[in-house]
Amino acid sequence: MAKRYYSQSGDRIEEIDPVIVSRYRGFTRANHWVTAASLIVLLLSGMALFSPYLYFLTGLFGGGQTTRWLHPIVGIVLFFSFLILFLQLWRLNLPKPEDVTWVENIGDVIKGDEEKLPEIGKYNAGQKFIFWAMAGLILILIGSGVMIWEQYFPDLVTIPVRRWAVLVHSLAAVAIILVFILHVYAAIWTRGTIRAMTRGTVTGGWAWRHHRKWLRELAGREGRGPAE
Repeated sequence: MAKRYYSQSGDRIEEIDPVIVSRYRGFTRANHWVTAASLIVLLLSGMALFSPYLYFLTGLFGGGQTTRWLHPIVGIVLFFSFLILFLQLWRLNLPKPEDVTWVENIGDVIKGDEEKLPEIGKYNAGQKFIFWAMAGLILILIGSGVMIWEQYFPDLVTIPVRRWAVLVHSLAAVAIILVFILHVYAAIWTRGTIRAMTRGTVTGGWAWRHHRKWLRELAGREGRGPAE
C-alpha cells in the first residue's frame, strides 16, 4: 500500500512512497531565517564593537560608523522577527510530562537509542529549552540595548545604570551565542532536521523516530494511523 502525504492540517494530499510530512509553512521558514540572519549580523557587528582587536570586522559592514548604527537597528529587527515566531510557536513549546523523562534519559538521546523514550510531540525538551532561552535572552538584550543606545535615548538612564546595562548586554550576548551554537549543532547532528527549515518537510521515518506523538496527531486528524 502506498504511504500517504500529510499536510500541516492533517489533510491527505496525495499517496506517494515514501511518506513525506509537512512540518513548517513557508512563512514560518522565512521568519526563522530572518531571525537567524539577524543573529549572525548582530554577532559579527557586536564583536566588532566589543573589542579593538576585533574592530576589523567592521569592514564587513562598511566601516565603524555604519556598524554602530546598523547593530541596534538589526537588534530591533531580531526582536520583532522572533516575536512573530514566538506568537506562532509558544503553545507547542510549553512543558509536558514526557519532557522530564526525555531529560532524565538524555544519555539515550545522545546515543540515538530513542526507542526507550516516551513519544514526543512537535518539540522535545531540548528544542523547548532553546526556544525559551532565546525568548528570555532577546528580551534582556533589547532592554539593555535600549539603555545603552545613546543616540536615541541619551537621558533614559543614569551613567552608572548604563554601565551595568553594558555588562548585562555583553553577558546576555555571550549566552545567546552559546545557545545559537547549540541549536545549529543539534540541527546538524540530528540527521534530516535541516530539511524541515529548507524544504518545509521531513520524512515519515524521521518523524516516527524523533516526534512520534506529533506524527500520530497529524495522522489522527483524518482518522487513520500513521503507518497506514
